[in-house]
Amino acid sequence: MTDTSADFLGTVDSATAALRVLFDPTPLQRNAYLSARYGADVWLKREDLSPVRSYKIRGAFNAMRKALAAEPDRRRFVCASAGNHAQGMAYACHHFGTEGVIFMPVTTPKQKIDKTRQFGGGQVEIRLVGDYFDDTLKAAQDFCAQAGAIFLPPFDNSDIVEGQASCAREILAQLPEGVTPDIVVLPVGGGGLSAGCVQVLRAAAPGAAIRFVEPCGAPSLKRALEAGAPVTLPKVNNFVDGAAVARIGDLNYRVLAGTPPEHVLLAPEDRLCATMLDMLNTEGFVLEPAGALAVDALRDLPEIAGRTVVVVVSGGNFDFERLPDVKERALRWEGRKKYYILRLPQRPGALRDFLGTLGPDDDITRFEYLKKSARNFGSVLLGIETSGRAAFEALEARMDASGFIYQDITEDTVITSLIV
Repeated sequence: MTDTSADFLGTVDSATAALRVLFDPTPLQRNAYLSARYGADVWLKREDLSPVRSYKIRGAFNAMRKALAAEPDRRRFVCASAGNHAQGMAYACHHFGTEGVIFMPVTTPKQKIDKTRQFGGGQVEIRLVGDYFDDTLKAAQDFCAQAGAIFLPPFDNSDIVEGQASCAREILAQLPEGVTPDIVVLPVGGGGLSAGCVQVLRAAAPGAAIRFVEPCGAPSLKRALEAGAPVTLPKVNNFVDGAAVARIGDLNYRVLAGTPPEHVLLAPEDRLCATMLDMLNTEGFVLEPAGALAVDALRDLPEIAGRTVVVVVSGGNFDFERLPDVKERALRWEGRKKYYILRLPQRPGALRDFLGTLGPDDDITRFEYLKKSARNFGSVLLGIETSGRAAFEALEARMDASGFIYQDITEDTVITSLIV
């Protein structure tokens, strides 16, 4: 172990010990369901069971602790966040009795605002500014400079990284005696958690293979590794809001540089929804999309059979108003739901003829006339749920044989976003 590694582990040990005034180590649980499914020894690090239901409390607390030690008279902190970082900072403000000003986009759901305010316990002020996060961030930074406050960034900061690294320190202490991980799977957003945990694992468990996972719609680490430097993604899919970051943190990239790009796995957003529902229905775990990333990535790790695999479950702040969308996406990924635009003849008996093409497992979940396309035909938005892909192949064959004209729009995001 190099002196630098030893120094980092020492600071992480101090951060980990300091955290104990807030909460005991989050559980590391062997999961029998996933172990049997993948033929491996799968352990889940349950960061969704922290006081704020995510790992973000670690970095926020550590950064605030060190800032107060360095400048005890500066007791005003600022951040910009619509989610877990805001809640972590609010909790830390309540603990230290400091003032916090948290900037959130105007579009932030009321549930997240109320929860952040609750964690702050009267120590935080929430300001809603901007429709987009970039506007919110600029407002927070401008205010911070004018007020002489201390800005707490969500991930690209050495004290934040040091705090997040306590997660890995706990993992190694919690595994049964004599057991070391063969593979550790880490979710990636801005890179604070992964940069911290990687440094601990390299120093204290060098034999562990590390795999990273990002959402397909926000592969900021993978693209940076491919380019050899951080890049700003031109577009980000915000569905996995806890990991939808357009640019990996510069500090964090320096730690992760040299990682083979193929060690960064990409999770399709719709498949992630199936994983969320699976864990909810089988294990009773309420996971947010980012919190399910590492669990979902097990599907793409064929080499895990017979090995000890640690999966970091990063958060469980899920808004149940999103559940219908999650279910819809999961059904589409599983091949159990499709949307069509059907050209239906405007004549008596045409609807009856179409219904005759349906199989015993085919269920119409949406039937809506869009407009009259021509004098003798009308366009119908048709949603069908069935048992699987084979059932849809049979249905389409029957519709073809009956002369119906239709278009499958399930994967056309432009059309479905407008009319579904």
